Amino acid sequence: MSDYLLFVDTEASGLPVNWHLPYSTEGNWPSAVQISWMVYTRDGREIKREDHYILNADFVITPKAMEIHGINPGILAVKGEARAQVMQLLANDLNQYKPLIIGHFVQLDYHILSADFYRAGIDNPLVGLPLFCTMLATTQFNWNPMPKSLLLGDLYAYLFYHPLQNQHNALSDATATADCFFELMKRGEIGEKLIQKQQEQAGIKNLKKGSGKVLQVFVPLVVLILMVLLAHHL
Repeated sequence: MSDYLLFVDTEASGLPVNWHLPYSTEGNWPSAVQISWMVYTRDGREIKREDHYILNADFVITPKAMEIHGINPGILAVKGEARAQVMQLLANDLNQYKPLIIGHFVQLDYHILSADFYRAGIDNPLVGLPLFCTMLATTQFNWNPMPKSLLLGDLYAYLFYHPLQNQHNALSDATATADCFFELMKRGEIGEKLIQKQQEQAGIKNLKKGSGKVLQVFVPLVVLILMVLLAHHL
């Protein structure tokens, strides 16, 4: 495992139109509206945390996205920062720490961030860095009639016996992901072997190539997660 861990979460303006298209395809990939990340040492010591909203200059937030995360153009007008500025801050940390990047459904965060690195004119520092997904790592905790993969709030409640507060806020979700990861490490559910195994899986390896395309085996997983998210908000 890397000496440093970077927990990341994004809230986005919507969903991709087509998961197979490169990041340069105009109108296909959503923009991040909030990006949060936290850097830890491998023994669980927090080094820094960042929380940023993106100024709404070239994207439209879909009604469904606003319903889920509650971020609207008015909030971004007050709190938003220039995309290039925020992406450079993230790039600096990725280049400095060379961390293991951890997220719950990290594949989605990877693509949203990669598209925004492209828009910001910054070489994608995610390419070549190891990724770890806590969602993929905890399928053993599913229970009928729950789907195979647990949402972050479900995993958090399972591990800590109380609900996750302020869900769909990127900083709250990144913090919860870190809490879950270290708790799973303490319980022996996550270790070096599982982290290495994810690096060898086709979906994770393909992401590290930075091609801007998603393997066909990844698309059904995306559909499943989206169906569950919609069900939770109906």
